Amino acid sequence: MVAATSASAKHPSERRALLWVALGASLWGTDTILRRPLTAALTSAHIVLIEHLILTAALLIPLWRMRAQWLTLSARQWGAVIGIGWGGSALGTICFTEAIKIGNPTTAILLQKTQPIFAALLAWLLLKEPLGRRFWICLLLALCGAYVVNFGLSAPGGIERRAALLALTAAALWGGSTVLGRFVLARLSFFALTALRVIVATPFLIAVNGLPALTAPLDTRQSISLLLMALIPGLLALLIYYRGLRDARASRAAIAELAFAGTATILNWIFLGAHISALQLAGFALLWVAILNLETKRAGAGLPQSN
Repeated sequence: MVAATSASAKHPSERRALLWVALGASLWGTDTILRRPLTAALTSAHIVLIEHLILTAALLIPLWRMRAQWLTLSARQWGAVIGIGWGGSALGTICFTEAIKIGNPTTAILLQKTQPIFAALLAWLLLKEPLGRRFWICLLLALCGAYVVNFGLSAPGGIERRAALLALTAAALWGGSTVLGRFVLARLSFFALTALRVIVATPFLIAVNGLPALTAPLDTRQSISLLLMALIPGLLALLIYYRGLRDARASRAAIAELAFAGTATILNWIFLGAHISALQLAGFALLWVAILNLETKRAGAGLPQSN
């Protein structure tokens, strides 16, 4: 490949970077229309296992080629990788899959915007990062928004409460993985960490499901859906998203990430019949404004972002 010589080629504009972020986020929005139908015949844990097996097959050789990065990790760094793999990649995805199985998949998607709240709280507890008064105001607004996203203004039912708890647990586990990831990314590239978290999670998922799950039959439609889900909203979307995030400010990337919620809401409405009310959308707007203010503050303070 001919090396680029212009400064703009070496340093892509932020506008172009934000388009990459929006494209990656849009591809994430296709996840639930592939994942939700699978839950009719497969358990959430089994779906996540097969997804990880596919990704392991795709990432194993590239990860081995990057072994110089991860062979020198310390015991504490390996502990963080295991926490990310078992907590975020395995249990977090199981909780999310179960949430969209029993509840409104669009609601579960919108609640993923709470991840920076959990990441900030854990960074405060584990990394001693300051929060400040503004954080607690944003937290209160985010909690109000999250409640309205889930339940509107009515009292929640049993299934609604369970689905919301599962979705928020997934967000908390993914937010925790962000904090642990900051510790490990001092030694690893993002791609290496992504590959490690998937591959480390796979033996854990085999233990959760049991060995018979590895040979359980899948029909052609299930196999195609699992393959597409792992490679498009899974691997491809992540690579595109982080390709853009390298050259975009986190506060502006948070705006571009709305493509995720927008794509998911439209596709879930069309293909899954998952409708949400105008009041729930208003709740999401309140949640998003709170998170955007939090991200802007953290960027201004020079703190690592939770994307």
